[in-house]
Amino acid sequence: MTKISMKSRQEIIKRYSAKYKKSSKKEKGQILDSICLSTGLSRDRVKKLLSGRIEKTAAPVSVSNPIKKRGRKPKYDNRTRVALRRLWALMDFACGRRLAAGMEDMLNALLRFDEIEFDKQTLENLQKISPATIDRLLKHVKNSMNFKGISATKPGTLLKRDIPIRLGTQWDDAVPGYVEVDLVAHCGITTAGEYINTLNVTDIYSGWTETAAVVNKAQKHVFEALMTVKERLPFPLLGIDSDNGSEFINNHLFRYCKQENICFTRSRANKKNDNCYVEQKNWSVVRRNTGYDRYEGKEALRVMNEYYELLRLYTNFFLPSAKLLSKSRGGAKIRKKYEPPQTPYKRLISSSYIEKDEKKHLNEIWLTLNPVELKRGMMKLLDQLLKLRIKS
Repeated sequence: MTKISMKSRQEIIKRYSAKYKKSSKKEKGQILDSICLSTGLSRDRVKKLLSGRIEKTAAPVSVSNPIKKRGRKPKYDNRTRVALRRLWALMDFACGRRLAAGMEDMLNALLRFDEIEFDKQTLENLQKISPATIDRLLKHVKNSMNFKGISATKPGTLLKRDIPIRLGTQWDDAVPGYVEVDLVAHCGITTAGEYINTLNVTDIYSGWTETAAVVNKAQKHVFEALMTVKERLPFPLLGIDSDNGSEFINNHLFRYCKQENICFTRSRANKKNDNCYVEQKNWSVVRRNTGYDRYEGKEALRVMNEYYELLRLYTNFFLPSAKLLSKSRGGAKIRKKYEPPQTPYKRLISSSYIEKDEKKHLNEIWLTLNPVELKRGMMKLLDQLLKLRIKS
């Protein structure tokens, strides 16, 4: 079929328009077939053009005659969108549910330290915006990040018979103090030689996460880092659950737990879900901040630990996390139910197992924290750390 110009199509439509309106149903069908064949337009469009439901010529655009957009007017203006993107970046690019849950605390902290100058309407919009709307407004600026690293766990076998196995649901997670521990290797693309590792300690009840860098995986260094973390925890250490790596399955840690009446358990071999809480934090806290590069030596160790000093405050006081309440299976579909996202700080404040003096101390710390200042310090230290990475 030979293509015809827009002007020719308009002339054909104009010629048959009056006749089409007066014709019978059968004649209208014949007219439609003829026009569709000669113009290449669809039958439905030709029908609308002939009946006058579509304007044949577009009205000129002017100030007095603007083009009207279809659908509802946007509820949130551009200032709200810009402010939302800023808060999203400040809250470590959290999902809508977590961002909405932590919005009020973050805004209060920013206003307390005069870090934002949002107008009253923008503040009201941010306080009432729903998680689904947050995800929709941020959809076009989100980028997926896919990284894959190397496992550096070597099994420790001597004490396996003496340390009981714990499955993921066998501890009472209503009591703070039962933690999962793991090492994250900063080895780059090879596990040869000595490289820095991060000890990650995550409380099952609250999600409170502490990290400490060690110069290598020696039992001595890992144990010292664990004792440092123990002193920083806002609750007594009641239980430790680790994987089967020799940095944890050793006589030194085993004897200490026995002397201090700390419950010491281990996961099943090759079953990462047994350590699901700390495994999740390995990514969201350690990898997302320090990446997969290789780091060696005392200078990198110092900078990384200074970075973790700020990161622990930022993560535990300002970043809400969702906690799984129940999981059920219906045929091939698994349904998961989560509690509303909360920061680890808020979970501890609401816990009856935390002493009043400790709650008061946590509140005093909270009031002194400026999230923007923490971020500035973290970015400065991260720049220093990146200069110390070992290039492959």
